[in-house]
Amino acid sequence: MKPIYQNETLEEVFTATESFVFKNPIAKVTPNEHMGIEKISLDDDFTRIDFVYIAPKKYINGGWIQIDSGCYIRPIGSVQRYKLVQAINIPIAPTKYIFKSKGQVHQFTLLFPALPKIVKQIDIVEKLADGTYFNFFRVALQHQEPTCIRIFNEN
Repeated sequence: MKPIYQNETLEEVFTATESFVFKNPIAKVTPNEHMGIEKISLDDDFTRIDFVYIAPKKYINGGWIQIDSGCYIRPIGSVQRYKLVQAINIPIAPTKYIFKSKGQVHQFTLLFPALPKIVKQIDIVEKLADGTYFNFFRVALQHQEPTCIRIFNEN
């Protein structure tokens, strides 16, 4: 097989933005069975985390979700916090996204500053406090097979 060469200058090669995408990353600790991480994208500008949330069946209309403005990510073994830059398709507390029905699927994205490329695991922390928060601990930045979010019949 003949190698394929792209017609790029040396400057273009050294200044090109490099991106890494990790689909369905595994976390050692997750907030609940209704929420999962679809993918984490790392590039020179941002760390993008795409989530999916399925409204619980125990609430009449599925309940509500929001994200705390103090949300951050932290590389394992570091005290450095990368604070939330932007929330897409999920409101910042105290505003709430109210579901219309049980089992409704809602996707949203959180953007953080770019992580160093050597980071292998992170914590995603909405808030370290009593209550129900979207906290994921020891999220592996490596490629994984798709995972399943299980919905249990709560009747």
